[in-house]
This record gives sequence, structure tokens and C-alpha cells, in this order.
Amino acid sequence: MIHLDANFLICATGENSPESEKLREWLRAGEILCMSAIAWAEYLCGEPLAEPNLPIARRLVVRQIDFTDEMAVLAARLFNETGRHRRMFMDCMIAATAIAEQAPIATANLKDFRKFERFGLTLAPTNPH
Repeated sequence: MIHLDANFLICATGENSPESEKLREWLRAGEILCMSAIAWAEYLCGEPLAEPNLPIARRLVVRQIDFTDEMAVLAARLFNETGRHRRMFMDCMIAATAIAEQAPIATANLKDFRKFERFGLTLAPTNPH
């Protein structure tokens, strides 16, 4: 199972992007693609950018993970221990979901998500092979 960040899904549903190539590779390998409900909401906020690709995204993302109390506690810890930057709070919630599900996350925002690796987040390899 691989968690998708909203920005990765936006890039992956575009034509001929490295993300779309990687997504096809994962699908051929039988990977299950999911997203946190937080990342899914973020993706939907990208409309009208996301709108033409919404049916594709709905077929690709097999499961949307609800945000639980356990994830909220972890997200608050990530937020507090990585500098309390307001713009990072949604990333903390998305990272907490992936950590709780013990699944790597695919993101086009590696710089911001790397700070969560010390808390157990695994970044999915996103360079196509």
C-alpha cells in the first residue's frame, strides 16, 4: 500500500509526467493506492485543476483513510516537534496518517515531508525506474 499526497496525485493524473510513469509502475506491480481523507480534501480543493481528472483519481485511489484520534495526537506531536509552522499542519496530518498505517507516502513535496522521517514516515521512491 502506498499513500498519495494530493500534489503527487495532481501530477500523476497529468500527461507524461514522472509521477504518472511511477504511478503506472506501481499499478503494474499490484500496489494498492490510498490517501488520507485530509490529502483527498486537499486534492478536491485543487478544482478546477482536479475536476477533469476526478473520475480517474477516484478509480486510482482505492481507499481514503479516515483521520482518527490516534492520528490527531501524532499530527500534533509532528507539528510541535518540527517547528510549529502553520502552513505545515496539513502535512503533519497527512504524514501522521501514513505513519499510523505503516505505509510509505508518495509526494512531490519531498523537502517538507523529509522532516517526518525521524518519526517513522517512509517516503515512497518516486523516481521512475
